[in-house]
Amino acid sequence: MADDIWRWDTTRVAGAIARREISSREAVTACLGRMAAVNPRLNAVTVDLGAAALEAADRADAAVARGDSLGPLHGVPISIKENVDQAGCATTNGVVAFRDVIAREDSPVVANLKAAGAVIIGRTNTPAFSFRLDTENELRGRTFSPWSARHTPGGSSGGAAASVAAGITPLAHGNDIAGSVRYPAYCCGLVGLRPSFGRVPAFNPSATAERSMSSQLLSVQGPLARTVRDVRLALRSMAARDPRDPWWVPAPLEGEPRPRQVAVVTDPEDLAGARLHPTVADALQKAAAWLADAGYEIVETRTPGFTRAMELWLAMQMPEIRLYLWPVIEQYGDAGINRAMGLMIAAYPEEDGVAYMKALAERARVVREWQRFFERVPLVLAPVCTEPVYERGFDLESRERTAALWRECVTLTAVPVLGVPGLAVPTGVVDGLPTGVQILAPRFREDLCLAAGEAIEARAAMSARPPIDIAW
Repeated sequence: MADDIWRWDTTRVAGAIARREISSREAVTACLGRMAAVNPRLNAVTVDLGAAALEAADRADAAVARGDSLGPLHGVPISIKENVDQAGCATTNGVVAFRDVIAREDSPVVANLKAAGAVIIGRTNTPAFSFRLDTENELRGRTFSPWSARHTPGGSSGGAAASVAAGITPLAHGNDIAGSVRYPAYCCGLVGLRPSFGRVPAFNPSATAERSMSSQLLSVQGPLARTVRDVRLALRSMAARDPRDPWWVPAPLEGEPRPRQVAVVTDPEDLAGARLHPTVADALQKAAAWLADAGYEIVETRTPGFTRAMELWLAMQMPEIRLYLWPVIEQYGDAGINRAMGLMIAAYPEEDGVAYMKALAERARVVREWQRFFERVPLVLAPVCTEPVYERGFDLESRERTAALWRECVTLTAVPVLGVPGLAVPTGVVDGLPTGVQILAPRFREDLCLAAGEAIEARAAMSARPPIDIAW
């Protein structure tokens, strides 16, 4: 049984450790064995922390033997993305020049996961500066999807997603400013949660300056896992208070009951003009039918749409990228990030500071419209992307293709502007690649997303299971 533990989900591993059916050492050893077997092909985990993980597992087992109070993730093997501080590790962010930026202390999300009892067995790959939807960089190389060597595992949490999909760990940490949790989950057949802004504390002690204003407002930390119940368990652990984050909110994880009603977004007018690929349209139709079968009412009504929120993301982020990030990318970035970001800058012409300030102000109006909508209909079913999983290098083609792909990925940027939770849930496999949908709810109502996600998961007959043997 011990050799098979890497196939288990987080909840099963945590429960078995707490009941003394298995040890943390057995769980960690099984995951390290899986990592040794598949990671050379995937390049998902870029820093092997196996020796320290086994020591941590032994401490976890000693705590069980003593009868200590156990955290929700006690003894469970997990991974951390290479763009957040973990004491004693380099916060490389996929950049050669940052390979020696060694963190002296844990970021809040790492500290919370450790406090919950998790055992970190490795750190996962991210594109340079964590600012592509594909995962490769000059420092660590390319991460491959277990599903297809030709297709992206997503980004920027591509290493995290590939590692979970391949069974290296049952749970991974990621973060999301423009889809970096939700898109890799979509690409790798996983459940990925972008929590509400203010839900999970964030801060990198190694940073030499505070992040730009809209980056503070748009970026969140979140989990990737193979089941919805695992994401719920991870959220409970990640969301604990940390005084280093001034934006953290002490909101309850469970809210008052709301009507089980869902609006479905399919109209191109609400999706920045992007039309649903038949595969994506079919996934949405199936998910809506499964929700209806589970007792949800599908409400025929228009939402405020995602188009203006996407435009505001660009209007808020692009001036900051030009001023703060682009000069650093030009100096330290690899060819891939220079090409991808250069195309993005070319696709969105520079505007003056007045337009930037107006965008920051208008965000309140768009958020208000959505909050009023959620008062009437508490759930929205939408695409993660209007296209199936992209082939590798999709963001390096041309200025025109870059502008088109961000329209196709309209919800990836719109949801951060709204500050609401977004849950990516797989719906099946088509032509050898995962398909999925996204569920949105009012701010701090992740519980509504998770409940609806479980209804879809129950019918998808997939439970986000990986292709246990790499499919290529």
